[in-house]
Amino acid sequence: MGSSGSAKPRSRLFDRRGAPNLPVMRSIGPIHIIGGGLAGSEAAWQATRRGVPVVLHEMRPDRSTAAHKTGQLAELVCSNSFRSDDADGSAIGLLHAEMRHLGSLVMQTADTHKLPAGGALAVDRDGFAAAITAALERNPLVEIRREEIGELPAEWDSVIIASGPLTSPALAETVRALTGEDALAFFDAIAPIVHRDSIDFDVAWFQSRYDKAGPGGSGADYVNCPLTRSQYDDFIGALLAAEKISFHEFEAATPYFDGCLPIEVMAERGRETLRHGPMKPFGLTNPRNPSPKPYAVVQLRQDNKLGTLFNMVGFQTKLKHGEQVRLFRTIPGLANADFARLGGLHRNTFLNSPQLLDGTLRLKAAPRLRFAGQITGCEGYVESAAIGLLAGRFAAAELLGEAPSLPPPTTAHGSLLGHITGGHIETIDKGPRSFQPMNINFGLFPPLGFEPPRPAITPENGRREDRSQVRKRALCLRALSDLDAWITGAMPHAAE
Repeated sequence: MGSSGSAKPRSRLFDRRGAPNLPVMRSIGPIHIIGGGLAGSEAAWQATRRGVPVVLHEMRPDRSTAAHKTGQLAELVCSNSFRSDDADGSAIGLLHAEMRHLGSLVMQTADTHKLPAGGALAVDRDGFAAAITAALERNPLVEIRREEIGELPAEWDSVIIASGPLTSPALAETVRALTGEDALAFFDAIAPIVHRDSIDFDVAWFQSRYDKAGPGGSGADYVNCPLTRSQYDDFIGALLAAEKISFHEFEAATPYFDGCLPIEVMAERGRETLRHGPMKPFGLTNPRNPSPKPYAVVQLRQDNKLGTLFNMVGFQTKLKHGEQVRLFRTIPGLANADFARLGGLHRNTFLNSPQLLDGTLRLKAAPRLRFAGQITGCEGYVESAAIGLLAGRFAAAELLGEAPSLPPPTTAHGSLLGHITGGHIETIDKGPRSFQPMNINFGLFPPLGFEPPRPAITPENGRREDRSQVRKRALCLRALSDLDAWITGAMPHAAE
């Protein structure tokens, strides 16, 4: 698959002609999937792998959103990174590995369109979306309808709502009426993108943190712009004073998701907060001036396959556009920055899933409806796709007369599902509900139940491994072993 999505993939998911490897079509009713984002696209793919037909409803391009720019399925509207691909020591890398084991279209396409990004898995966003769209368009069991869905016809026996955090007002109202609750909302901000040829490489340099190479990377995959202490102090002062986008009255109480805070909100929490967040200088050395170390560093990561665009890592913002240009051009190396896209802000919605959904993501009040993706209260591209993967498998099994098989709670899929559908504990005191969007993390996994072996001394540097890293590796090994047993049917599925 090239960046245009025109070349045909070669893998067990496709035949030699590039068509999906599917079972014989079964004469059963279709699953109606609302939303063609990562979750909806993955759900459609997984259902058709069982021979179950799908109608995929996507309102774009006829009606767009504040964040989308195209009509492609699975468009990435924020970062182009799927985060760490380390399946031995990171929860998100483990989720990547599990999805590959489960035949994920999203992960196969991400692997095909990966870009240099150190230890992370980043993708060419245009090539990625084009390839997902092409794969579903040529799937004989998928019918794509470009239309907005506001009402849910009673004759639709199986529905997956994967409309995402930017659910249209009409559908959101339908969901509110079905649940009897107001959906919570939070703000999600977008980082700017810079043209590479406008970066001053007499000041900036290429290096990954601690020189770590990852999928498609070399260990020198990020552009680094160094700041001295005085430059950092000046930047923080100007950031705090800069003019920001004002909220409408009804949006004033809407919280941010902590994993995607605007930089100005982080700065308001303390002048050193950014230096220990997206501007941390650790693990980086300026080859032209190795001593002293920079006090802070702004990193940019490749955003497209051509390498012509780089996004400002962690620089989500709600500053007005003119303020962004003025302020970000004060960063060393970006004095003449040409911005392909400036930062922005959009409002997200999600359900109180632990109260509203059952263990297979069905709405308790209307079991013909399932939810998938960010609207369930997971956060992140990969997490959304993973929940879509499960929703597609569950819905297909149900239509085939089978009991949906839940992933073991020791796996990344099982732990994420558990958090969404029942792992969260409500606060005792009355007030705003405490369930919040969450990325996959090891805190969602059941404890090991044993003490991992004493950390070994690594031959690379002669140092003893960190005990927490040994524990994380043990959790990953257990998860992949249990997942494979579940896939082969050797392990009974978790109780609903």
